[in-house]
Amino acid sequence: MTTDAASPASPPGLRESKKQETRQLISDVATGLFLAQGFERTTIAEIAAAARVAKKTVTNYFPRKEDLALDHQDAFAASLAATVTGRQAGESALAALRRAFAEAAASADPVAGFSGPDFARMIADSPTLSARLRDLHDLREAALAEALADATGTPRDDITPRAAAALLGAVHRTLFQRIQELTLAGQDTARISATVTTEADSAFGLLEPSLADYAAG
Repeated sequence: MTTDAASPASPPGLRESKKQETRQLISDVATGLFLAQGFERTTIAEIAAAARVAKKTVTNYFPRKEDLALDHQDAFAASLAATVTGRQAGESALAALRRAFAEAAASADPVAGFSGPDFARMIADSPTLSARLRDLHDLREAALAEALADATGTPRDDITPRAAAALLGAVHRTLFQRIQELTLAGQDTARISATVTTEADSAFGLLEPSLADYAAG
């Protein structure tokens, strides 16, 4: 089929908008299928058929099947590093991350782990998604280590920012798992938020003796 030479091409903004709409459609359809029949049992072919697109279109937008379920993964991996990079003048990395978590808990931010019971169950029941989530925690910690090295003028292969990132990352990993645990236990969002806010104070407090002034901007 040939294209009429007289027909103008779609403006770049329109093309990008259509791409975003298609991407969102595929993501929404996939999530619905994952929740209904489980991540492991759902195939890319089923997703493509339900979204009425070619299988190749699905894989072009989402190279890995896990990408369809974990649509906040880029923001998740970058979140701690971004907090450190954007910390307030005179604020330490620990203080900035502590403040940011409190804000995330108050707003029930999905990146912090507030996903709802159906989604949390989907993750827990899928070995593939559980493994990918562990990978994302590792990627987030590695990005944090680089941000801490840059913030302190330390070489990125130095042990200090890596150790600090491991400690801070462990607190965030534990709090994320805690949110998932309470979600699966049937607690509502408000109760979970209140619980993890209190628990975060205790967890971050454990790091005060060693990191209270570390990477203070």
